[in-house]
Amino acid sequence: MQATTSVFMVRPTRFTFNTETAHSNHFQGFMAGLDDSAIQARAFEEFDAMVARLRGHGVQVLVFEDTAEPHTPDAVFPNNWGTFHPDGRALLYPMCAPNRRAERRPDILEVLGQQFSLREVVDLSSHEQQGRFLEGTGSIIFDHLHHVAYACLSARTEQTLFADVCTRLLGYRPVAFHAYDALRQEIYHTNVMMCVGTEFAVICLESITDTAERTAVVTSLTGTGHEIIAISLEQVARFAGNMLELRSAAGTTLLAMSQSAYDALTPAQRHVLGQYAELLPLAIPTIETIGGGSARCMLAEVFLPATAQAAV
Repeated sequence: MQATTSVFMVRPTRFTFNTETAHSNHFQGFMAGLDDSAIQARAFEEFDAMVARLRGHGVQVLVFEDTAEPHTPDAVFPNNWGTFHPDGRALLYPMCAPNRRAERRPDILEVLGQQFSLREVVDLSSHEQQGRFLEGTGSIIFDHLHHVAYACLSARTEQTLFADVCTRLLGYRPVAFHAYDALRQEIYHTNVMMCVGTEFAVICLESITDTAERTAVVTSLTGTGHEIIAISLEQVARFAGNMLELRSAAGTTLLAMSQSAYDALTPAQRHVLGQYAELLPLAIPTIETIGGGSARCMLAEVFLPATAQAAV
């Protein structure tokens, strides 16, 4: 299935502006008048409220505490370092920024292995030594139903590694392209400009400036029956592309996004999306601004099979 009922999140213990990622993530910013303690307090408040809201809508949320050492300022975005698949495999990804690599935590894998059936861990992190990066579902947007994967290429998403992971490890058809923001800078992660749900796709087509690449993406999406909801570069800047389809335990389809993303959508776009899912806006302005990532980035999907004990 495309949407999971289970995710895990990492509660940020030392949430700060990450200077090691700022050169490629142009969505990061500062908040005037707030010192580190105020930023941390707001990050905790926003994180806890988001967890409560997701759980209140029937999503299973596992919460792990960030570690004080080593300092991992972006630990709140765990979707970048691992994907967890229905065949019982976990893939660990090579990360561009050195201070993000410690986010890959064996203790989290151990807990997941106790609650789900985790039969194999495929560690791709050795590619970091060759300067080849692929940052999980930041880099890759999966269409699980049709075995297609989309990626906008950047310093954090290397084309040959993307193609190899898709074809050799996962059996997915890779669709690669280039995407740029309003200042003609590379968009650092695919998931800020694109979201693929079961029957719809939210995408900033104007960010794909190469006509052939844009046509290939549209052809792929329409070929799998997705209704395309096109968003603008201005909406991308407010994280309107950073959404994730989820399912509640009762089977309700949800579309998680930040409050900023929700506010950026037009009434017509909300109406179309509302036909496919219940829209679930989450207020995370501090995490978005300082971290340069949004609601989807905070959610690591768990597609691993339930253990026999959990199934009972």
